[in-house]
Amino acid sequence: MNYDARSAECLVFPFKDGIFSAVGHDLKIRVDRFAIEVERADPLAAESKAGPSIKAKFDARSLRVVAAMREGREEPNALAESDKRKIQQSIAEEVLEAAKHPEIVFSSTRVEAVPKGFHIQGKLTLHGVTCPVDFLAARTEQGMVAEVLIHQPDFGVKPYTAMLGTLKIKPGLRVQLILPGDVAAMAKA
Repeated sequence: MNYDARSAECLVFPFKDGIFSAVGHDLKIRVDRFAIEVERADPLAAESKAGPSIKAKFDARSLRVVAAMREGREEPNALAESDKRKIQQSIAEEVLEAAKHPEIVFSSTRVEAVPKGFHIQGKLTLHGVTCPVDFLAARTEQGMVAEVLIHQPDFGVKPYTAMLGTLKIKPGLRVQLILPGDVAAMAKA
């Protein structure tokens, strides 16, 4: 099965930090261009719990600010469109250096069926650095939802700072991927 931004959703949640964090915003960011390929599990695989393999590519230039967030809720009018564009430009040019590192790539090394979904291990290449990642994809009413915690410095990414470091983004951010339907059925197909 193949997924992209028309059939799935990829969201990034950075969190504010610093002395003047009260004037900043947590953010909800959508990745507008990506491709995910989920390959069917081999029914003759040695492990009966083996799940599908996953390959994904995300365009580092396609991150778009959806809204400012406060206490887990969207604040749709907190940021002007011009502010959103400035944040997006800063993410692409200064944080991710997307001209030099245009793609973010994930490849699973192990996908194991567990009672509520899949335990997924793999390699993530971000900002030209590859690191192992380990996360769960859970069955929900929305389909399969995976949440990955990314520590930006592990990938050579310096979290955004402003106002001489008194306003900044925490090094850890949360990435959420929502795939519609029951991908788990592929493990048995």
